[in-house]
Amino acid sequence: MKHTLKYIFSICLVFSLFLVQAQETTTLKNTIDSTSTEAIIPDNGNLKTVKLPEEQQQVVVPAKTNRYGLRVGVDLYKLTRGLYDSDYKGIEFVGDYRLTKKYYLAAELGNENKTTDDTRLNFTTKGSYLKAGFDYNAYENWLDMENIISIGLRYGFSTFNQELNSYKIYNANPYFGEIPSIASGEKFNGLTASWIEVVAGVKAKVFDNVFMGFSLRLNLLVSNKTPDNFENLYIPGFNRTYDGDFGVGFNYTVSYFIPLYKKKVEAVVVPKKPQPKR
Repeated sequence: MKHTLKYIFSICLVFSLFLVQAQETTTLKNTIDSTSTEAIIPDNGNLKTVKLPEEQQQVVVPAKTNRYGLRVGVDLYKLTRGLYDSDYKGIEFVGDYRLTKKYYLAAELGNENKTTDDTRLNFTTKGSYLKAGFDYNAYENWLDMENIISIGLRYGFSTFNQELNSYKIYNANPYFGEIPSIASGEKFNGLTASWIEVVAGVKAKVFDNVFMGFSLRLNLLVSNKTPDNFENLYIPGFNRTYDGDFGVGFNYTVSYFIPLYKKKVEAVVVPKKPQPKR
């Protein structure tokens, strides 16, 4: 079931990227069709059409309207993970607000309840987190396209608690067999952690105002309040900490764009780039 859902997410993403490519191809063709390669000049009282020299040919970049507003959505991976993983319950809301042509304010707010069954430990982590920062859109859209290929930065903060369900004492000489698990139930409350997160992601418009996307994340712990005699091996929003201060994460999102206002970009005439001689 787990792999099936991942395949479904991947197919949806690939389909959305195909839609983006098709839209871009159509728009690019319409723009290229507006190339000025000929001129009408008088000739003995008549008008005739002549082909312009290549260095005088021009391309008209049509006027377009950029929309500014708020985009809100949810992480589909966390939302559906509980369907096939009985040890996990979680949800994450995502949002961004377009500040300028390229920059977006961005944030994620979530809650997780996860039981980790490790070789020696079984523990449950419960808590909430908030991530806030910005995204930079490196994708140059044509006309009314609103797709995003972004790189961004977040500062994350989490408050949570840990409950040690059971543990096993390490036996260096297991001649008489493995020592059985020891039930605990000890709780560690009031824990906090913070981190910096580098984000790379894609958002593709699939329907009017509806976007699908995914992002990859690299995390670095800044602070980590740990209880006595226990390590925070899982932090909500940060994920596993088995590799020290570094962590990784990802999400699949569907979001809806709420337009607030528009800015019009006027048409521009630019020289046509000459084709290289062969």
